[in-house]
Amino acid sequence: MAGEFALHERLAADTWPLTESRLSLLRLMNDQQYPWLLLVPKCPDVREIHELTEGDQHQLLNESSAIGRALLAEFGGDKLNVAALGNQVPQLHLHHVVRFEEDPAWPGPVWGVHPPLAYDGQTLVAMKERLRPVIDCFERAGSVGV
Repeated sequence: MAGEFALHERLAADTWPLTESRLSLLRLMNDQQYPWLLLVPKCPDVREIHELTEGDQHQLLNESSAIGRALLAEFGGDKLNVAALGNQVPQLHLHHVVRFEEDPAWPGPVWGVHPPLAYDGQTLVAMKERLRPVIDCFERAGSVGV
């Protein structure tokens, strides 16, 4: 029997909460160098997308697509990277990173290249305000099928 959902401690430490849907948490990675959101399904003991129910798989794709569209609309960017790695954190989570040719890690991966540049109070508030259209899009997508 599956246990209760709890956000992995590393995700809790490395991200800021934004909002949630029936299925997922939406969190901001604590690194100012990139517009970087995480989508974390609130499903206990799930490590892979195929372990979700078919309905939850469709909902996750709907939420991820909404986030991607809204991030690119808000930030522009040359590429949106979406990835579910799980090498460091086994809990299923999808990274959504807006990439720019002039970002510090381009064209390589963002992981482990440069130390994160954490948000301070003022920059966090400003980023959350800028993310409002993205959050709204996610919340609309997350209400589908509820």
